[in-house]
Amino acid sequence: MGLFNTLKDKAIADRQRIILPEGTEPRTLQAANQVIADGIADITLIGDPAKILDEAKELGLTHIGEARIIDPNDENFTEKYAQLFYELRKSKGITIEDACKKVKDPLYLGCLIIKSGEADGQVAGARNTTGNVLRAAFQVIKTQPGISVVSGAFLMLLPAGSPYGTDGMMVFADCAVVPAPTAPELAQIAIATAKTARDIANIEPRVAMLSFSTKGSASHENVDKVVEATKLAKEIDPTLAIDGELQADAALVPSVGLSKAPGSNIAGHANVLVFPSLDVGNIAYKLVQRIGNAQAVGPILQGLARPVNDLSRGCSPEDIYKTIIITCNQAIGMKNK
Repeated sequence: MGLFNTLKDKAIADRQRIILPEGTEPRTLQAANQVIADGIADITLIGDPAKILDEAKELGLTHIGEARIIDPNDENFTEKYAQLFYELRKSKGITIEDACKKVKDPLYLGCLIIKSGEADGQVAGARNTTGNVLRAAFQVIKTQPGISVVSGAFLMLLPAGSPYGTDGMMVFADCAVVPAPTAPELAQIAIATAKTARDIANIEPRVAMLSFSTKGSASHENVDKVVEATKLAKEIDPTLAIDGELQADAALVPSVGLSKAPGSNIAGHANVLVFPSLDVGNIAYKLVQRIGNAQAVGPILQGLARPVNDLSRGCSPEDIYKTIIITCNQAIGMKNK
C-alpha cells in the first residue's frame, strides 16, 4: 500500500475538522469535494456562501453542500472570534475595532476557529502568499510549547530500490522557511522534523545534523553551530536518535559512516536530514528531486501548535487533496502526543 493510501486510511479512521479559508477558489473546491466524497475529513469553507455554491454548481461538484460554509461578513457569527482575537493581541496594542476588521480576513478567521477548539487544521495558499498564511497562524495559533520557530519539511519518496532512508522514504528540513537558523532553532527544527517523520512518513526517525564536517574534521563557526544544535536537541529529547555533525555521505553510506564516525548509531543509516541553512536545504531537496528522480511532498509546516499548511499558488486540486490528508495526520499526531 502506498504512503498516501496509508495516510488516507488513517484520516478516514479518525476524521479531523479541516478549514479551507479560500472557499471560492475553484481548485480548493474540487479538492474539498473529493475529500468529502472519500470521507477523509469534515470540511469548513470560508467565503460568500452564494458564490461558493454557484462555483460548485458550475464545476459540477455534488458534495460541497455537505461542507460547513461560513460567511466572514456575518457579524453575528464572527463577533465571538473578534473578541478572542482582541484578547490574544491586546498586549500588542490592537483595539476591539481592529479585531472586528481582522476576523473578516478568512485566514485569520480560520485560525481563530481552530484556536477556539472548533477545528483541527487549516490549508491555504492557493490564492495567498506564504507570508500571509504564516502571519495569521503565528498571531493566532502560535507555536508548540518549547518551540519558537516554524520550519518546512519535505517528505522525499526515493526511486524504487534506493538503498537510502527507510522503505524508500526520507525527511528533509528546513527547506522552506528559516534562512539562517541559530543553534537553538536548528535543535527545534530537528525535534519537529523527527515528529513529522513519525506522524507523516510513519518511520522511526534517525536524525543526521548535516555539515561540511564530520566529527571535527573541519573547524568553523558554522560547524560549531551544528555541534551545539545537536547537543541541545539531545537535551530537549534524550530519547531521540540523533547525531552530528555529519557530512552527507557519512550520514547516508554505511561504509563511509563507519570510517568517518565509528561508534555512531546514525552515521550511514540516517532517514532524517537536518540542514544547517535554508540555502542548503532548499538546494538539496530540489537536486534530489530533479537529478535523483525522487518525489518531493511538501513543504509540510511544522512547529505550530495546530497544523496549518501552505500551498503553492500554482497548486493542482490533487496537491490540495494530498495536503489536506497530511494536515489530518498532523492533527491526529498532535492529539496522540
